Amino acid sequence: MTTDKFNKQKNSYRLIKFLSIILFAISTSFSANANADNPKVKMVTNKGTIILELYEDKSPITVENFLHYVNEGKYNNTVFHRVIKNFVNQGGGYSHDYKLVETFPPIKNEADNGLENKRGTIAMARTNEPDSAKNQFFINMADNIILDHVDKTDSGWGYCVFGRVTEGMDVMDKISRAKTKGFGPFPADAPMIQVSIRSMSVINDE
Repeated sequence: MTTDKFNKQKNSYRLIKFLSIILFAISTSFSANANADNPKVKMVTNKGTIILELYEDKSPITVENFLHYVNEGKYNNTVFHRVIKNFVNQGGGYSHDYKLVETFPPIKNEADNGLENKRGTIAMARTNEPDSAKNQFFINMADNIILDHVDKTDSGWGYCVFGRVTEGMDVMDKISRAKTKGFGPFPADAPMIQVSIRSMSVINDE
């Protein structure tokens, strides 16, 4: 290879490397900006603290509803009443004595928003009626594709994902390993030692 050809290849490599760095910086900046305005919630439990990022652009009705419960203090002093290893940790609907917490009206199901029930995401629990979600939520402890939206039928609507755990997934893993027994509405799935949600609050970035 001649010196001129070598230098041309070397310069081309430097240019490609430089452009790659610029494109990476732009994409990273765009990604950060895309997430910068997403609401974030701190959940304090007796097992540790979890930070949630909420996808307001994908699930506006669901996020507004969730934040309504957070801001009204409705999740404070509730429990994770249903813990199934390698499936879900569900909570937000029952007090420490397993009485139902007062709720607001049910909301429209937004499970057709393109988000999947992957490990670490938060979704709304509901009855067999698609538009019946109120206050109960669950954290997916595995990739639960059986919970995803398939079609707009009662059996295919799926469960609406509206955010994800950004910090504290180790706490969720700890909760998922809890031994369960017959308490409350889910006799096989309630932790023997209660897992309490002490408080939830919106994180202000100011």
